[in-house]
Amino acid sequence: MAIGFLRSSAARLARGLRQGRLIALLILAAALAIRASDPAPVESLRLRGFDLLQELFPRTAQEEPVAIVDIDDASLAAIGQWPWPRTILADLVDRLAGLGAAIIGFDVFFAEADRTSPALIAAALPGLDPASRAALARLPSNDEVFAAALRRSRVVLGATALNGTAGSSEKAATPKAALVRIGRDARAYLDPYPGILRPLPALDAAAAGVGMETIRPEFDGIVRRVPLVFSIRGALFPALAFDMLRVLTGESVAVRTGDLGIEELLVGDNRIPTDAAGRVWVHFARHERGLYVSAKDVLAGAADPARIRGKLVLVGTSAAGLIDIKATPLDPALPGVEVHAQLLETILGGSYISRPSWADGAELIFIAAIGLLMIVLVPLTGARWTLLVLGLAAAGVVLGAVFLYVRHAVMLDGSFALVTAAVLYTYLVYANYRREENERRLIRSAFAQYLSPALVEQLAADPTKLKLGGEHRTMTFLFCDIRNFTAISERYKDDPQSLTRLINRYMTPMTDTILAQRGTIDKYIGDCIMAFWNAPLPDPDHARNACLGALGMMRALEKLNAALAAEAAEAAGAPGRILTTDLAIGIGINTGDCIVGNMGSELRFDYSVLGDAVNLASRLESQSKTYGVTAVIGGETERHVTDFATLELDLIAVKGRAEAARIFALMGGPELASAPEFAALRERHAAMIAAYRARRWDEARAALQECRRTAPRLARLYELYAGRIAAFEQNPPPPDWQGVHIAETK
Repeated sequence: MAIGFLRSSAARLARGLRQGRLIALLILAAALAIRASDPAPVESLRLRGFDLLQELFPRTAQEEPVAIVDIDDASLAAIGQWPWPRTILADLVDRLAGLGAAIIGFDVFFAEADRTSPALIAAALPGLDPASRAALARLPSNDEVFAAALRRSRVVLGATALNGTAGSSEKAATPKAALVRIGRDARAYLDPYPGILRPLPALDAAAAGVGMETIRPEFDGIVRRVPLVFSIRGALFPALAFDMLRVLTGESVAVRTGDLGIEELLVGDNRIPTDAAGRVWVHFARHERGLYVSAKDVLAGAADPARIRGKLVLVGTSAAGLIDIKATPLDPALPGVEVHAQLLETILGGSYISRPSWADGAELIFIAAIGLLMIVLVPLTGARWTLLVLGLAAAGVVLGAVFLYVRHAVMLDGSFALVTAAVLYTYLVYANYRREENERRLIRSAFAQYLSPALVEQLAADPTKLKLGGEHRTMTFLFCDIRNFTAISERYKDDPQSLTRLINRYMTPMTDTILAQRGTIDKYIGDCIMAFWNAPLPDPDHARNACLGALGMMRALEKLNAALAAEAAEAAGAPGRILTTDLAIGIGINTGDCIVGNMGSELRFDYSVLGDAVNLASRLESQSKTYGVTAVIGGETERHVTDFATLELDLIAVKGRAEAARIFALMGGPELASAPEFAALRERHAAMIAAYRARRWDEARAALQECRRTAPRLARLYELYAGRIAAFEQNPPPPDWQGVHIAETK
């Protein structure tokens, strides 16, 4: 029957499983390729994860030797708008030196001459008398005053890298102190800049150092890493903080490179680890106002000397109008000068955070491992357990990242691995769902015509209950045939369409009744129906359900005959109408062991049954006509329905089978069996059978006559036994006769 294509369906589902895993492997390969190319969204995801670590576990601010002299709004209000005359800045430097500043770094540009210098003012005043103009011209410029103050202290001025050559010169591309190169050429790993904007030559010459103030945020506008070395027109320049350390220690500086890029910068014996591009991950602390000293307080002599003495002092601004505000992982608006300060604190405190050179490779391996884990586990263990694995993996990634960051200051990213695992999990769960839906659809398609809807849904819900191939089971089998179907077909020889409609009207209620009793339709053979119970789904009451199905078929046939009779009466006399009103059926039921599964060739097969018990059921259906009853059941079936109304028919050896079988007529259900009239009939019938097998012919005949009067509908059965008794009286059976009747026909 059509169920046979389930084997090929199973093969298609297996191919679907392989195809699902293949697609999952392609997704994993694509994820690895995306991570290796590291586009902006992937990098942003990773950096956001690092930001979260910094936010959750910021650097603890300690008493580091760093201070910020802040040109804040209060200072601008007290002294005047920016830029201030450089005589004021010279006073600021002298006062800071007097307060004991170890070194002073300016996060301020001095690329243009001070326009408030006396000579420039004299030239700008048209009504000034010549004597006064000459006197002002003889005064030193503000830049000279500032340069003199710079020479009296250790000061590092700021410069900035330019993306063009305007404002730059050959001389400007010469650093104040050369960086020693150790290993490969560091310039190969640095972004080259074509120009530099340095302080005025007089200030540049007076300063102890010149460092780059340039801070380039990441592509998302957040400052996380600050370069300590720049490549400008082929020369290596230090960053402001790095040059302040050089001047502070008086040591030489060097840059060390390896196979993967820059590894570290050295100031004497101090090693500063960097990434391949010479950048340091700033380990940010939360914004600390204690670092700040207002410039007006220093100039007014009101600053606390303890906040300056021995410190590395950065001069910068937090004033909103001067636009030196940076976004960091901990603060969306941090003064740029504090970024330099936090960089110095990170270096001086040795509280580096790093991303090792092997991190990308380790993350790719982790992505592949967790992806393969999903590909293996989801189809095998299902969505629920794999979700638990995914949850544990996510927890492990988060806790591992936290542990490495807190204990070892190492930043590893598992976010993309988790995204990949989530995508694979979602796809594989969807693929499993689609595969299961396809499996259910195939099962429904295969069994819908042969099982009841409830059983079909059970199979669809749990396909593991369906075992394909050969399987040994104890089952109950039913064969049902229309009596005298050849004669009926003869009546419809000129109207085959009407015969087809009649068969369909007959098959429909018969099939519905079988399915309602959890039966499986094996096949239709012309007017014959073959059905079985206890496969493909287990049915512990298979014998009982088969008998209930047979009784239901008898009742359904009565209704069909009544409907046909009514139609015949209505159409009486109508020309050309052929109506059948007296359909009769024979049913054979037997219980026994068989092999159930796919039967046939490799190219064409059916889900069916094989075994002696099946053949006996077919023979019993044929014998129902011989004994004049509708339903004949085997002895094993009768053993499971002892509360039903049954009568023993015979001990018969059917054609093609040497072993005798005890057979019974199925007369009705438990209600009929409990009726007094049937109980009396059963008792007399049993007495008749016992006397017959004991060769007590007179006693058997007497019991038979009583049974005939009680059950006239069994007249054919009792006529059969009356004929046998008469024959045996004339020709007694052999001495070894056990009451077995040998059937001559199938």
